[in-house]
Amino acid sequence: MNTVNKNVENIEDYTEQVAALSVGSFSDPFSFLGPHSVKFGPKRYTVLRVYIPSALFVAVIFKNTAKEMERYSGSDLFTLQLDAELDVKSYRLKVTFENTEFYFDDVYRFSSALDEQAMYLFNEGTLEHGYEHFGARFINHEGVQGVQFSVWAPNAKSVSVIGEFNYWQPSQHFMRFHPASGVWDLFVPGLSPDTCYKFAITTVNGEMLEKSDPYAKKMQQAPGTASILQSNYRTNPIESNESTARMLRNHVEAAISIYEVHLGSWKRRDEQGGRYLTYRELADDLVPYVKKLGFSHIQLMPISEFPFDGSWGYQPVGLFAPSSRFGSVADFLHFSETCRRLEIGLLLDWVPGHFPTDPHGLNRFDGTHLYEHADKRQGFHPDWNTCVFNYDRPEVKSYLLSNANYWISEFQLDGLRVDAVASMLYLDYSRNDGEWIANQYGGRENLGAIDCLQQSNASCYKNNAHAMMVAEESTAWPGVTQSVENGGLGFGYKWNMGWMNDSLGYMQRDPIHRKFHHHEMTFSMAYAFSENYILPLSHDEVVHGKGSLLSKMPGDDWQQFANLRAYYGFMFAHPGKKLLFMGSELAPRDEWDHNRQLDWSLLQSEAHKGIFDSVKSLNQVYHSTPALYEVDGSPAGFRWIDCDNNEQSILSFVRYGKQHSELVVVVCHFTPQVFHHFRLGVPKGGAYQVIFNSDDEQFYGSGVKVVAHKQQLVQSKEITSHGLDHSIEITVPPLSTVYLKYISA
Repeated sequence: MNTVNKNVENIEDYTEQVAALSVGSFSDPFSFLGPHSVKFGPKRYTVLRVYIPSALFVAVIFKNTAKEMERYSGSDLFTLQLDAELDVKSYRLKVTFENTEFYFDDVYRFSSALDEQAMYLFNEGTLEHGYEHFGARFINHEGVQGVQFSVWAPNAKSVSVIGEFNYWQPSQHFMRFHPASGVWDLFVPGLSPDTCYKFAITTVNGEMLEKSDPYAKKMQQAPGTASILQSNYRTNPIESNESTARMLRNHVEAAISIYEVHLGSWKRRDEQGGRYLTYRELADDLVPYVKKLGFSHIQLMPISEFPFDGSWGYQPVGLFAPSSRFGSVADFLHFSETCRRLEIGLLLDWVPGHFPTDPHGLNRFDGTHLYEHADKRQGFHPDWNTCVFNYDRPEVKSYLLSNANYWISEFQLDGLRVDAVASMLYLDYSRNDGEWIANQYGGRENLGAIDCLQQSNASCYKNNAHAMMVAEESTAWPGVTQSVENGGLGFGYKWNMGWMNDSLGYMQRDPIHRKFHHHEMTFSMAYAFSENYILPLSHDEVVHGKGSLLSKMPGDDWQQFANLRAYYGFMFAHPGKKLLFMGSELAPRDEWDHNRQLDWSLLQSEAHKGIFDSVKSLNQVYHSTPALYEVDGSPAGFRWIDCDNNEQSILSFVRYGKQHSELVVVVCHFTPQVFHHFRLGVPKGGAYQVIFNSDDEQFYGSGVKVVAHKQQLVQSKEITSHGLDHSIEITVPPLSTVYLKYISA
């Protein structure tokens, strides 16, 4: 191919374009850079332009020849004019720098790889799999391997990709703008995984911002702020039999006991400087441990990448990136698949309620309030000094909707626990009069957030039949676990914060005063069936000066342990699924510290080992006794025997399975006394067997026997008690919870 004798390029003045290119502010690069067909006189030619800072020489390599490009007016712009239209697939660039040479494809010869239909859904607020269209994705485009970069920045003047591959120069890889969607994209060939990158964004005011990729699959650890190219990975598909098993495992009629974990402080390698365990080490250690303890699920505190350890993950900047503190994306996938193999459900804490103001994050992403509301009364959280998502914006809904689906679909998780739902639902959350803006109807409900939550829940359940969506919602908002079709928020479960606050408040009282506060243990039954509840004793109850669960218990050392065992027994018998924070099975005396691992030496103590064994036993009894879990959501699964015995601080009730003959009598006693010859009404005549006694010697209890029979069996008699025709006579141990299972008539 020959160059033209008369150079058309010499006629043009590119002073303005060079000036914009040199400062990294060029809004329409494809209109100028790359190959362009031009007409000069009667003939059509091709003009090729490239802008490469610091280049000494640039040549265009064709199949059989090379043509050196001409530097424009001493700038970093190089041009070449050809005497025919150029086959854009037939050339590469050879660039000579001071000490090296590079060969690469010209990024401006490629057409856009953006999916216009996906962009329509994105702008509509219904795109469920935005991670397949945004961010940085390795693809084959027009026969070339490379990375497709896409970012939403509708108000930017220009956007370019910067990274290790272009020495972080904003004038090297300007992106193409799509005005209809507000999205910028660029295909860059020849990049390698684990390469750092960012987006350099020039605002309408001329400010240059360097932003991490909102859809990055991997990010640097602080103080680094770059996103990292992540190679493609594939999750092993769920077979139909596994899918059915997972649906049953997460169902409202299943026995669900959850072990909540902060990955950075469950265990550490103290012999190696106290480093974190990796995802793979956690797969080897944590998952079998949870299986051994008898829990059905693990719930991870947030692992979406976050810069500040002290936030415990609740201030994420990389919603699509599993924290690299613990390894790679492939390592986390291995952890997830280990849970699947051992049939342990895996839940993840999800934080769509707010995001931090770190300058490389979402805040003022394109120089405007893009992801957050501009008005601080709507866009700023006074409690956490963080930004609030603008849930009214369709693109923000697509972002969060895609993120929820990403974690469940891509890592085959069982579900999400959604943090701080109340802060999303109420416009006046933690705000005084005058500090919030009412909705269009004059109310305090955040209509955009409600719609976002409903969409996310409905979408996750639609795309993942086994999904389990859980709300941490601390108010009396109606219908949290009602279906979206019936006007609810569409969650599967809700944390029962009322039960937690009341029961913990009661347990902290001296036993001599408990009779005056008996209602604190019974009031939860007034609303126990209004939602599908999980009973949480989470990390929030053992931090910020609250002390550990053990330290909350009154009395001498033995009584503290007895109180805690009795409380766990009450929890596992109460309607609702169960959640315990890691370490609850060890009963530490100090509150949780995220900077160090759990005190595993406690297991050498008989008292602490007793708590461990009681939790293990409770899980075993709970999962093997349908009466304790099958009918959690209906009054048909519960009946008081005596809820008014405040003088002795004794609660007694019956739990029923779907088969009414499947029943367990529960007796909870919260004073240090022993009551002999205690007559208790029972719903059916027959034999009852003690299947759990928190005062058992194996749990470091006093060893008071509930019944004298060697097999811990007691036969009912036709003696009326508590309004029931049959009754049993038992001994009620001190500070204890006892389960008696109905055996036969």
